[in-house]
Amino acid sequence: MSAMRIDAKVVMLGKESVGKTSLVERYVHHRFLVGPYQNTIGAAFVAKSISVGDKVITLGIWDTAGSERYEAMSRIYYRGARAAIVCYDLTDNSSFQRARFWVKELQTFEEHCKIYLCGTKNDLVEGDRSARQVDYHDVQDFVEEIGAQHFETSSKTGNNVDALFTKVAEDFSNSAFELLSAEEKGVNLDQKKNSYLYSCCHH
Repeated sequence: MSAMRIDAKVVMLGKESVGKTSLVERYVHHRFLVGPYQNTIGAAFVAKSISVGDKVITLGIWDTAGSERYEAMSRIYYRGARAAIVCYDLTDNSSFQRARFWVKELQTFEEHCKIYLCGTKNDLVEGDRSARQVDYHDVQDFVEEIGAQHFETSSKTGNNVDALFTKVAEDFSNSAFELLSAEEKGVNLDQKKNSYLYSCCHH
C-alpha cells in the first residue's frame, strides 16, 4: 500500500534578522550561509517532504518578510496555515516582543493554527551566557500560556533545527489520523479536510 501523502502549509513569522531564512536554509539545504542575507520581500516558498510512519508529509514552508512595512503582506501568506513557526532572536529582547505580536495575530485570525515558538542563534548564547537577552523562564511561562511548542535552535550548528520541523510534520501526521478516524465514524469534516489535509500553498 502506498504511503498517504499530506500537504502541510507552514508559515515562518518573526522580526527581520531573527534568522528565519537561515533556519529554512539549514533544514532544506543543510547549509549555513555566511554573510548578510538579502531581506525577504513578501515571502519565499520552499517545500520538503518527510516520512512519518506510513505517511509522507510535504511541508510547504512560507518564509515571510520580517519588516513591519510588509506586515499586511505577511497576513496573506499565513492565511490558512495550520502551523506557524514564530521566531525570535535569543540575543534581542525586542524580537521576543515582536513574536508576542505575531502570536496574538494568529490567535485572532487563525485560531486553528498550531504555534511553534523558536528561539534562534542558540550558538551565540551557548558561547557567551551574557549574550542571552530573552529570559528562558519568561519564554516558558508564555509557551504554557498559549499552549505552544518551544525550541531553541542554531542554524549555524544545526542544533534542534531538524527536531523542530520533524515535530511539525509529526503533529500534522497525528492530526490527519484524527481527522480520518472521525470521518470513519461518520462525522462530516469536509470543510476541515479541505483547509487542513489538502491545504494548498498557493494564493
